[in-house]
Amino acid sequence: MNTTTRRRSLLARAAAVVTSLGLVAGLTACGSSQPRSVLGDIQSGEVVIGTKYDQPGLGLREPDKAMSGVDVDVATYIVNTIADNNGWEHPEIVWREAPSAQREMLIRNGEMTMIVATYSINQGRANAVNFGGPYLLTHQALLVRDDDNSLNTLADLDGRKLCSVTGSTPAQTIKSALPSVQLQEFDSYTTCVEALRRGKVDAMTTDATILAGYAAQYNGEFRVVDMVQEDGTSFTDEFYGVGHTLGDDESTEAINEAVDQMDDSGEFARIMEDNLGEYGETVEVVPAGDLSFLEGR
Repeated sequence: MNTTTRRRSLLARAAAVVTSLGLVAGLTACGSSQPRSVLGDIQSGEVVIGTKYDQPGLGLREPDKAMSGVDVDVATYIVNTIADNNGWEHPEIVWREAPSAQREMLIRNGEMTMIVATYSINQGRANAVNFGGPYLLTHQALLVRDDDNSLNTLADLDGRKLCSVTGSTPAQTIKSALPSVQLQEFDSYTTCVEALRRGKVDAMTTDATILAGYAAQYNGEFRVVDMVQEDGTSFTDEFYGVGHTLGDDESTEAINEAVDQMDDSGEFARIMEDNLGEYGETVEVVPAGDLSFLEGR
């Protein structure tokens, strides 16, 4: 092979490499996920909803892969009501697990249309996603064994063993208020509940709704203890919302309208009764679209 031929061969190979890289980049760009629109996905016929898979009464994936719980029913009602209000067919709902630490990323990356997963609204999260709702107000509480009569107030936790999930805000909040609490963190609420059942910890803490789900599941084994401060106010206020793409205000308005219809029709009360029974009274109904509570949070 002479010098000219060799040079042409090298140039051809270089061009092929550049073309190949260009194709890969193009495919990557085409395959990149974009944030979704709740209204757009409902109209198109498929909605991907994120929820919890391991919270009985709130969001639970059954052995047959069916979904159950307050959040599941609330999300289904919202989606179908928005469809009805616009004259669209009810879309197919695809359920996906939405771990707490990944919720904003899952929405931002377009992996989920909306997330209804005991999703407490706070300012940091509201800077990353839009929130429809809130659709309920709950408060931080304790789950204790029913036969343990020594834990009835927040002060009774002094020096006791407390569990929650790793890095959870409720656990850290109590730790700050009661430094003597022996905090033990687990990778899931289910593991934490099992530790409580076996007596390895004295109490579990998170939102009252989540604890109510476990109390209902293990009928008679546990009771929920309200956490009240010395001035009689709740230890925390947790407003659950429907997270979706930041800036999609049109979808937010549609979600809020559906939440109002859910409350006015009595459907929300039925959802609470069906999923949490007597523990459904642990929540309060609040006006959808009113996020004034974010001031100072």
